[in-house]
Amino acid sequence: MRAADGVVRAAKAGRAPASAGRSASPGGGLQGVSWAVFVGALVVALVGGFTLGAALDTSTTAATPTAGPSPASDAGHQHAAGASAGSEVGGLSVSSLGYTLTPTQTVYGSTGLQKFAYTIKGSGAQTATQFATVHDKPMHLVIARRDLSGFQHLHPTMGSDGTWSVPVQFDSAGPWRAYADFSVITAAGAQLALTLGVDLAVVGTYQPRPLPPVTRTSVADTTTVEFSGTPMVGATQPLAFRVTSAGAPAVLQPYLGSFGHLVVLREGDMGYVHVHPEPQLADGAVKIWLAVPSVGRYRMYFNYQVGGKVHTAQFTLTVP
Repeated sequence: MRAADGVVRAAKAGRAPASAGRSASPGGGLQGVSWAVFVGALVVALVGGFTLGAALDTSTTAATPTAGPSPASDAGHQHAAGASAGSEVGGLSVSSLGYTLTPTQTVYGSTGLQKFAYTIKGSGAQTATQFATVHDKPMHLVIARRDLSGFQHLHPTMGSDGTWSVPVQFDSAGPWRAYADFSVITAAGAQLALTLGVDLAVVGTYQPRPLPPVTRTSVADTTTVEFSGTPMVGATQPLAFRVTSAGAPAVLQPYLGSFGHLVVLREGDMGYVHVHPEPQLADGAVKIWLAVPSVGRYRMYFNYQVGGKVHTAQFTLTVP
């Protein structure tokens, strides 16, 4: 690179470098030859410098998926506690990053228990069959009606052909939304966390239910859950969920690898956020870090286990 610098400095000074040669006489014909040598040397030096610089360049232009989802990435799909959890929403698209949720049926002729089946299509429309086990399951399926009622957190099973299936209880007619929450193992062997969503329709008379009033207390079966903390837009805040039974602290049992699972759905577009708590209880409470993605109204669904039974506490949240 030093030779190239010397040639360039000589060119800027309006003279040929010393190594470029001298005229044989005051009007000598070798003057043109000297400048030809100079120009040739300049081209060689610059090309050589560019080639060397390219050889030394170690930057990359494409990101490789990490071995597991970080709390601040993977929109709407957070499988660990941490900063920025919930700052992005997922489940708004049926397809993302080359993978597509493909249900075998989206319209159901009646309410009641129905089979929901689907595949995850990857590159070249090939059915994906390799998934990472996250929180004890390779696939988390969330179902809710578009008025934010009828919430279900299910775990389908995959057949040998890559088809996932699970019974779903459609307790009322109308529009529903299904969220497939998973980490697929790519062809490169990396884990890619995704949440894909699709609309479902149950035939019948649709009577929208109003969103329940804002409250910090929810009764689920024989237990009561109260949460403290104030979710904010763009600022991660701690929420503490305290479970009691018959007025006394309930004995929480791990469910799917943690003491709780929090799904948050946004009113209007059904934006989806799924976060998990800190590994240990905090003074007997389940501590979850959350940053809501925008102002608006939300429905929070908190899954937990007491006495061998999974319960779901539900809360309406308004973020001004």
